[in-house]
Amino acid sequence: MKKSRPIILLFCCLFLTSSLYSQIDGEDLLSMLEEEETIDYATAAFKTNRVINLHSIENTAKGVLDVKISHRFGFLSGGFDELFGLDAATIRFGFDYGITENLMVGVGRSSYEKTYDGFAKYRILRQSKGKVNMPITAAFFASGAIKSIPFQNPDRENYFSSRMSYTFQLILGRKFNKYFSLQLSPTVVHRNLVRTKLEKNDVYALGAAARVKITNRLAINAEYIYVLPDQLAPGYRNSLSVGLDIETGGHVFQLHFTNSTSMIEKGFITETVGNWSDMGVHFGFNVSRVFTIVKPKIIE
Repeated sequence: MKKSRPIILLFCCLFLTSSLYSQIDGEDLLSMLEEEETIDYATAAFKTNRVINLHSIENTAKGVLDVKISHRFGFLSGGFDELFGLDAATIRFGFDYGITENLMVGVGRSSYEKTYDGFAKYRILRQSKGKVNMPITAAFFASGAIKSIPFQNPDRENYFSSRMSYTFQLILGRKFNKYFSLQLSPTVVHRNLVRTKLEKNDVYALGAAARVKITNRLAINAEYIYVLPDQLAPGYRNSLSVGLDIETGGHVFQLHFTNSTSMIEKGFITETVGNWSDMGVHFGFNVSRVFTIVKPKIIE
């Protein structure tokens, strides 16, 4: 029995060593597999689902309600008599909700032309690296709006459909690094009724927007919307806006200057009249406050 003890001890050592190496190799292999299966999504390319007027590539999270108050004072060109626009105001109340991680919807009401609007935005691609390398985020946006302001000429035959307009947009964007994001928004706006024969019912435009992060809570945004020539009557201009995002916990304040009065696509793309060179610019702000309506399920 004494002679067999060294053999038994040797066998036990070999077994334990083999088991240890197997466990280490298994953990390394599992770690490698987990690394290969990880998808690292880009986040916070923009602070909210709006740049200023334009929709951004960001979506409201699933189960979250985003309450928005958008406000524009009058034109700065009003001078001291109108306190540089502070005597006038245009406002929009909006409610955006995330149905899934990729689908969000929203409704709103604007004082400008007493307009009601609704939209849906679906993210079809999401920027990521790791198991899936996707260089951009892409989303499809569609909206409809109804003006409730009285018709200018009530004596003629007016149709309810004349109050309606539609917008379709493809939003393509990329977060290049933690400081800079850029997006492009090819757009078509359809208006059932236009004011003059010089205007087109279908208006094609290209929006561009950028964000430069300053600190964790501050960022500068800018956007410009180029409308293709010979689609609008003389006097209408391309929309140009610049602003500052300020994040304070659950709120995001967006302070900005814009030559657009309306805060929906049909308005700021096809009906902008302000001229930056003549101080035809509004000071305004957007306030965003999010509420979690449906808490995400925790997988244990």
